[in-house]
Amino acid sequence: MLVVRLDRVFALCYRYFLVLSRSSFRVMDIVFWPVMDLLVWGFVSSYFAQSGGVVSPAVSFLVGGIIFFNVLYRAQQSISVSFLEDLWSRNLLSIFVSPITVSEFVSATYVVGVAQSVTVTIIMSLMASLLYAFDIFSLSWYLIPLFVNLLVMGWWLGLGTTAFILRYGYQAEALAWAVPFLLQPVSAVFYPVSVLPTALQAIAWLLPSTYVFEGMRNILQGGADSTSTLYLVKASVFNLLYWTVTVVFFGKMLSRARERGSLAKIVV
Repeated sequence: MLVVRLDRVFALCYRYFLVLSRSSFRVMDIVFWPVMDLLVWGFVSSYFAQSGGVVSPAVSFLVGGIIFFNVLYRAQQSISVSFLEDLWSRNLLSIFVSPITVSEFVSATYVVGVAQSVTVTIIMSLMASLLYAFDIFSLSWYLIPLFVNLLVMGWWLGLGTTAFILRYGYQAEALAWAVPFLLQPVSAVFYPVSVLPTALQAIAWLLPSTYVFEGMRNILQGGADSTSTLYLVKASVFNLLYWTVTVVFFGKMLSRARERGSLAKIVV
């Protein structure tokens, strides 16, 4: 039976927050770059709106897209980068030979991801409200399922990335930062799916993030309706499917690494 002890999860979370607080690079990575994205692209869209090149809703679409994409990115990073930091510090073996279970380890990274995503979203939403008059609460109660779906997608992306690192070692390190941006063009973050080539549209509709961003634009443009709800339902179904597959894949890669002793080789 799967048992997760909350005290162990809390201890791991506390450790990750201590590591984070002592690393100026990680703090900058979490806060500085999202803020810079919002400033640069927000001002660019405002300029085009003032010059008549962009209609007003498009500014909200862009700002909202930047904020919500960072939810997915932070959730994914919290898992894959936390795993890499344990590799770099040669602490991974110490964790896995302790009574801490894999479920507790993953749960802790999930909690860290939630904390980072919420923090970044609050900061960016306040800035967007002050600088661009963007009110994230105009999404009404849909804000919560939109946020949660991107959070869950970030989780299974991070878990999948970690599984590839277990399989291929340091050669797969770059995936920890590259995966979200590889999916960004076909996730329709800043534009509708209809602008993509037909072949890419087929791929886009297989991603939960696509439904989230399409739903966000639909709500911002005309208010919530049955289409918005349908988008959220589809995003949730795809997330459940992919999360289940990724958990199984991660379990297989971890078991394989343990059996072959490659986990120790990666750390060493």
